[in-house]
Amino acid sequence: MATTEDVWRKDLKMIHGYPMIYAFALDWERMEEFQSRPDDLVISTYPKSGTTWISEIVDMVLNDGNVEKCKRDVITSKVPMLEMSVPGLNISGIEQLKTTPPPRIIKTHLPIDLLPKSFWENKCKMIYLARNAKDVAVSFYHFDLMNSLHPLPGTWEEYLHKFLAGNVPYGSWFSHVKSWWEKKKEHPLLFLYYEDLKQNPKEEIKKIASFLGKTLDNETLDRIIHHTSFEMMKDNPMVNCTHMPSSMLDHSKSPFMRKGVVGDWKNYFTVAQNEKFDAIYKKEMSGPTFKFCTDIQSA
Repeated sequence: MATTEDVWRKDLKMIHGYPMIYAFALDWERMEEFQSRPDDLVISTYPKSGTTWISEIVDMVLNDGNVEKCKRDVITSKVPMLEMSVPGLNISGIEQLKTTPPPRIIKTHLPIDLLPKSFWENKCKMIYLARNAKDVAVSFYHFDLMNSLHPLPGTWEEYLHKFLAGNVPYGSWFSHVKSWWEKKKEHPLLFLYYEDLKQNPKEEIKKIASFLGKTLDNETLDRIIHHTSFEMMKDNPMVNCTHMPSSMLDHSKSPFMRKGVVGDWKNYFTVAQNEKFDAIYKKEMSGPTFKFCTDIQSA
């Protein structure tokens, strides 16, 4: 039986061609056999794209903006992470989901090829939140510094090279975003942008509510916007992951909720790194008509 010491800082393990966090990859058959329910709601993102943020927004929308109801438990219990599995700490998304009352909100970073087939068969509603790749790379780098389940990231230069090559947990950002974008053509999937949610939260939350069959008045929308603002969430122990074991998430190395801004990449990328990134981005993203924004100008 594996212990936590056996999984800390281990190299990624390949699962059907995708690099996966070692602890999550153990006993992968459980994942493939997972049975969804038709009323499950899936929140999918590439890591560090606003997953916790969109999870709390969705929970608030489903609870009609009732702040007290949304304080019923920590975010990792309200919205279990499907593939999460930490031997020795008795943390398992699949086990959590067995006792989660319907309708379940399930979060995942899995590429579409690794998501259990039953989600597609049951036509479960899905929300995908995409964030611009440059800010994702910076945020992912800091997350790897504080997350013992991930391999050590090395220097920023080394990490950026791995990120661009897709040698990070869950593989290539480019492939992830493109495949989920394509999936919305044939599946009930709402595709949203992190930057739009930052710039115009009311309109984006209205889209989420409509997708979930909810109609919310302006007062409720404003309450959700306030409660899920970065400043409120960063200081909220129910959602900022300070409840997780420090052996796993070391907030002294980097807070789980670091900045939550658009354009922080400019503080890390050198001119040469930016040029290299742009060249690879142009090649990888030549097909789909994305509208990623890498900077939000202040009014």
